[in-house]
Amino acid sequence: MRVAVIGSGNIGTDLMIKVLRGSGKLEMAAMVGIDPASDGLARARRLGVATTADGVGGLLAMADFAAIDLVFDATSARAHVANDAALAPYGKRMIDLTPAAIGPYVVPAVNLDQHLGAGTVRNINMVTCGGQATIPVVAAVSRVVPVPYAEIVASIASKSAGPGTRANIDEFTETTARAIEQVGGAGRGKALIILNPAEPPLIMRDTVLCLVAATSAGVLDAIVESVEEMVRAVAGYVPGYRLKQRVQITPVPPDQPVHTLSGDAAVTHQVSVFLEVEGAAHYLPAYAGNLDIMTSAAIAAAERMAS
Repeated sequence: MRVAVIGSGNIGTDLMIKVLRGSGKLEMAAMVGIDPASDGLARARRLGVATTADGVGGLLAMADFAAIDLVFDATSARAHVANDAALAPYGKRMIDLTPAAIGPYVVPAVNLDQHLGAGTVRNINMVTCGGQATIPVVAAVSRVVPVPYAEIVASIASKSAGPGTRANIDEFTETTARAIEQVGGAGRGKALIILNPAEPPLIMRDTVLCLVAATSAGVLDAIVESVEEMVRAVAGYVPGYRLKQRVQITPVPPDQPVHTLSGDAAVTHQVSVFLEVEGAAHYLPAYAGNLDIMTSAAIAAAERMAS
């Protein structure tokens, strides 16, 4: 599949590098930006990739635009709305790395295949970095036992949060919370993000808390096995994704206030999962696992489409 990338910032440039380093299923056709002096466009030119600094309009004007099969959008939620509207008349498939969520939420290890079979979904959304890291864990728990409430906390290095990430903070929390419910299977989801200013920068850390009603020790063991299996699946396309420590499952006394979060007095246990995501350092620093997991998930989705 011939692909174009809209957005010549950190995420867009890392996407380009991953396509060029990839399995051969994707061919880099164009890099699109709006800043002629951006490092992403300069790097693309050095690598022999066609470029334009005229945004999506410049992409439409390219001579080989008709031959492009797929467009990655690594801009912002607001910009993606306009980009999608511009490309929709041409039927271009899109992978959206912003929180715009025009198309269905997709987490490759959880629900990618169900959106590929019919061939009718033109635009898929990669949720957020926190969503890609934590929703697989919520889904792993919910496939064993109902999850009335799930909460995630994503802690990322402040240096890895560029203007686009900072502009989308509100969309991050809203989009991730909805996807925790719709993809992860939780009855109610909540998402928090922390921009950690520590020096030297710390790699991405994620905490997942699920309230469950576990009926036996066997169910608790099954939850742990399901989470560990899911972590291995995500690590298949994000090599730096791993458990920071063993899955913890602790009893919840009937009088604890967490029951007001779930609305379910039958909750008996809290499942706590602690993750870290180290970046592959293709273009971004290794501490920027939050950006690497987005680009890695998007590449995994595109290569699956190509297959």
